[in-house]
Amino acid sequence: MLTGGLGALILGAQLLVRGAGKLALGFGISPLVVGLTVVAFGTSSPEMAISVKSAWSGQVDIALGNVVGSNIFNVLFILGASALISPLVVAVQVIRQEVPVMIAVSLLLVGLTLDGSLGRGEGALLAIGLAAYTAFLVIQGRRTASAAGGGPSRTSGRGTPAWDDRLTGQLALIGVGLVLLVLGSNWLVEAAVTLARQFGVSELVIGLTIIAAGTSLPEVATSIMATVRGERDIAVGNVVGSNIFNILGVLGVSAIVAPSSLPVAPAMASFDMPVMIAVAVACLPVFFTGRTIARWEGLVFLGYYVAYTAYLVLDAQEHDLLTTYTVAMRWVVLPLTLLTLAIVLTRELKARRH
Repeated sequence: MLTGGLGALILGAQLLVRGAGKLALGFGISPLVVGLTVVAFGTSSPEMAISVKSAWSGQVDIALGNVVGSNIFNVLFILGASALISPLVVAVQVIRQEVPVMIAVSLLLVGLTLDGSLGRGEGALLAIGLAAYTAFLVIQGRRTASAAGGGPSRTSGRGTPAWDDRLTGQLALIGVGLVLLVLGSNWLVEAAVTLARQFGVSELVIGLTIIAAGTSLPEVATSIMATVRGERDIAVGNVVGSNIFNILGVLGVSAIVAPSSLPVAPAMASFDMPVMIAVAVACLPVFFTGRTIARWEGLVFLGYYVAYTAYLVLDAQEHDLLTTYTVAMRWVVLPLTLLTLAIVLTRELKARRH
């Protein structure tokens, strides 16, 4: 069921992205906006399916852990692996607009959960924020496309429209994709909860690791394929857009449909959410320096994801090494990383002044 659920989620997301992307381009929305909205939101549709299903069924730790774990996985693992393949070029709009929005919504989530839960009203606020952000991007993208002389197009450029260039074909892709997402989320959640109980692992850890990585597979495939094909700005935009959607859309809808407020586990509030904010903030100096993510920076990102996962495993097993590991990460690795980022950013600013 775990394997079948992941397969259905990945296939459903691919069909949904293909249909929605064609539909958006047909209405004259620019490719950049499609990447930040339709592609990013589409590849995050497994997170939406899993978290909404879990919140509705009462598996709250999976619903929240899936989102927080996916956001950490997206930045550290996906960008790290993509940068190792080829240094990633970061669009100016992503640096100036999307990354600050990602940081802002991450801080907003922490602020909304200071009371230990995420209520229906707070979920509605997040969902409204997503609607406003998407509307802004669409308006901005249409203005840019109009200035460049672009317009709506429903043909594939071959003279005769392909089957998925037609509105009926696009709606069919979207419909089949949604059905597969629902089926896949049901199988994956049931299998994950059963495994967690059998192996004595908490649902929170399962959500932060297995489900978070599994539901992020569409982002992995999209970003790595974009990197291989030379469309490296799409790889970055997909990750940043997905993280924004996860917080505003996935958690917003999950909190709305949940029978009661979503309680936030103390472990998540004290560790996982701060890690999510830290990796979001780390994007600014990394992206800003030369507008690229170098291979060594990608390797650092991957190393941090391995370290984060190791901490979760040690904590779940209550291992004797946990205290030593935590002290080493908190007082050695993190300060060295912050110092390195500060030095790199300072050098970049001085170079630009000269």
